[in-house]
Amino acid sequence: MQRGFTLVEILIAIAIFAFIGVASTAVLTTVIDSDELSSARFEKFQRLQRAVTTIERDMQQAVPRAVRTDGQTNTIVMRGGESDESDNDGLAFVRSGWQNPQMMLPRSTLQAVAYRVRDGKLERLYTNYVDNVVGTEPKVRVLLEDISEFKIEFIADIDEEENSLSDNDELNWRESFVGATLPKAIAFEFVSDDFGRIRREFTLSGASL
Repeated sequence: MQRGFTLVEILIAIAIFAFIGVASTAVLTTVIDSDELSSARFEKFQRLQRAVTTIERDMQQAVPRAVRTDGQTNTIVMRGGESDESDNDGLAFVRSGWQNPQMMLPRSTLQAVAYRVRDGKLERLYTNYVDNVVGTEPKVRVLLEDISEFKIEFIADIDEEENSLSDNDELNWRESFVGATLPKAIAFEFVSDDFGRIRREFTLSGASL
């Protein structure tokens, strides 16, 4: 004699399958959310790497070339520190190595660049020509967002006899620089909401500390 399932058994089976379905959905949702967070985090990290690489490239290619201001010549090749153009520090100089294959473009391989922070965004400014006509507006590229602090420090020339540094001495960083020659080194330091405080130090023109 065949015996079927009772109503209680069927209800229990439905309850078990429903519980398994809810648990599976919760696990799947958690996995999807984690993947989205990981992807977003990885994308921000890649952007940070690109920004640091861009800064490093510009620093390593800095050249002692002055820029005409409003059509007037001057001797200043680098200017940095507190700036009215930036919410924090700012920096301006000329770098070489701007690719122009076979000089086919109507410009040189030099490029005037500047860095500043506006509304929590680290920006790189540049122009097509080192010496621009009066009123030329620079192009702006946002490197990083959610930047709460931005500081630039410099090491100028060190007198070998009077101010030589041993391995145990601290480097004498200064908060601003305006000069007709390039400093020995530059330090970039900024605070990112995503990655905290980041500092990079660069030597210029092959100078050794």
